[in-house]
Amino acid sequence: MKNSMADIGLIGLGVMGENLALNIESRGFRVAVHNRDQETIDNFINSKAKEKNIAGFGDIAEFVNAIERPRKILMMVKAGIVVDNFINKITPHLDKGDIVIDGGNSNYQDTIRRTKELEDCGYYFIGAGVSGGEEGALKGPSIMPGGSSEAWPEIRDIFQTICAKVDGSPCCEWIGEGGSGHFVKMVHNGIEYGDMQLICESYQIMKDVLGMSADEMHSVFKDWNDGELNSYLIEITANILAFKDTDNTPLVDKILDVAGQKGTGKWTGIAALNLGSPLTLIGESVFSRYLSSIKQERVEAAKVFKGPKIKFDGNREEVLSDIHDALYGAKIVSYAQGYTLLAGAAKEYGWNLNYGGIALIWRGGCIIRSVFLNRIKEAYDDDPAIKNLLLSPYFKESIESCQGGWRRVSSLALSYGIPVPAITSSLCYFDGYRCADLPANLLQAQRDYFGAHTYERNDKPRGEFFHNDWLT
Repeated sequence: MKNSMADIGLIGLGVMGENLALNIESRGFRVAVHNRDQETIDNFINSKAKEKNIAGFGDIAEFVNAIERPRKILMMVKAGIVVDNFINKITPHLDKGDIVIDGGNSNYQDTIRRTKELEDCGYYFIGAGVSGGEEGALKGPSIMPGGSSEAWPEIRDIFQTICAKVDGSPCCEWIGEGGSGHFVKMVHNGIEYGDMQLICESYQIMKDVLGMSADEMHSVFKDWNDGELNSYLIEITANILAFKDTDNTPLVDKILDVAGQKGTGKWTGIAALNLGSPLTLIGESVFSRYLSSIKQERVEAAKVFKGPKIKFDGNREEVLSDIHDALYGAKIVSYAQGYTLLAGAAKEYGWNLNYGGIALIWRGGCIIRSVFLNRIKEAYDDDPAIKNLLLSPYFKESIESCQGGWRRVSSLALSYGIPVPAITSSLCYFDGYRCADLPANLLQAQRDYFGAHTYERNDKPRGEFFHNDWLT
């Protein structure tokens, strides 16, 4: 480094860590970096970071002491025990008031614990969700920091300088206390799971029912990206469908249909179960990835079970319009469920979340960025206490206009044996939410019958419970 002290330290030189270090340095900050092995440090310093204001340190004490006080140390390492191990390595060298930042995909419960542990020792801790992949890390990610609020003024300048910008506004604002930053990032990833699954189900209907080629589907998604479905995921789907292998055939057709995952979608589902929040679409998206993973079992099952014969002779353009509406209606439900989960967590943990502000953070740099998010900001501007996004005027009108195509596509796919769990579960959620009377009265009677769990009556005040001797 040209100057003796770094403005920030970064631990972990994987792709995300390297790109963030380069991003930070390119905005005028001095960076110290550390990694578990010296070879990785040397390779980075002598190649991508050559002649840049970045210094590498193999010794953890030298690394910490190279950072200007109050120290700001950003960890970009694997979630779990690795984070705790690095915290234990650096804390003996810290001074009171120094700031430790976890920029990985950590579980928000771990962030709650770490925030308390480090604050009890006189340090500050921030759990910062970082979204945008390797490109976002290099050019400007969406950043969701939460934890020790006293540390925010110290890191604000760096974070809001390196993050993505939309209309001049930084895609980074303070989220709140404890593990709120990582919780918001987790919900972001869950919505990402849902968006991807909805697009994949739409793709399968186009491919297997309408018999469309990859080039034809490319054109459809490209057109959709110019309208209300405009988003990063729709954009890259169009690009993927147009990409050719070395033999000039679509590469997507040669990719094994086994989906991977890193766990954040699962965590979102677990959080929803713990908080009693109906997160059906994202849950189905996670289970769909699990189902994809049993490839050989599915191959064997396909030899045993035969579904309906597909012979579509309808109007392709009408079905494409219906798929568009189903995708948009289900997307609305996905975000409505995600925001309901955010509200449930805020109530449970005492977080003061800015829901409209979160939508603005997601507008740039992150995987779920889309024009759709402006509508969410407007909904919360109009009614900050709204219970469900479905009730806001814009989304109410939109989802009602999508109903016809959404239902027709669900029926078409099911009639031909095409699995569309995200599209149909979102429709069932919408129907359940708008249904004043559900069959839970019978369910509660069953619970009282076999377990004396009691029930309430609709002709008595809420809070009065009754039990019946069903055998007399």
